[in-house]
Parts: sequence; structure tokens; C-alpha cells
Amino acid sequence: MKTHPAKGARATAIWLLLLSVTGLSWWLVENHSVSARIASTAALAMAAFKVRLVFLHFMELHTAPLRWRLVFEAWVIVFFGIILRGYWW
Repeated sequence: MKTHPAKGARATAIWLLLLSVTGLSWWLVENHSVSARIASTAALAMAAFKVRLVFLHFMELHTAPLRWRLVFEAWVIVFFGIILRGYWW
């Protein structure tokens, strides 16, 4: 099974973005120039962004019907909010 060149290039670009965001979140948490709570909150937001990218592009959710995409988007927002509330409370 051959992959379309544009699809492979898109997957590679998204993979590189995921690596970059991972590196940025690691640097932010390890860098002590900001408070630990702010850095952790930013790292959690980046993790939610990464989950969204993986589901949309590598699990092909971007081709799903709008109803399912909205359920997924709500799922990411709700669980990010629950985790963030638990962390800050």
C-alpha cells in the first residue's frame, strides 16, 4: 500500500511539530524562570494540543463526520479542564 506523497509530508510535518512541542514543554518545566504552577499548566495545555493533533491526523478523525469531531473536541476541553481544576484546587 503506497502513501500519497502529500499525505506523508503532512504526517512528517505534524510529527516534527509534536516533537517540538514536547521539547518546548520539557524546557518550560525544567527552566526555573517561571513558577512551577504556570509551567505545569502550560505543559498540560501543550499535552492537550498534542492529543488533539494525534487524534485528528494520525487517527484520521479529521475525516470523520462533524458530529464526531465535535464530541472529540468537547472531550479534549472537558478533560483538560478537569485535570487543570484538580491541579489548581
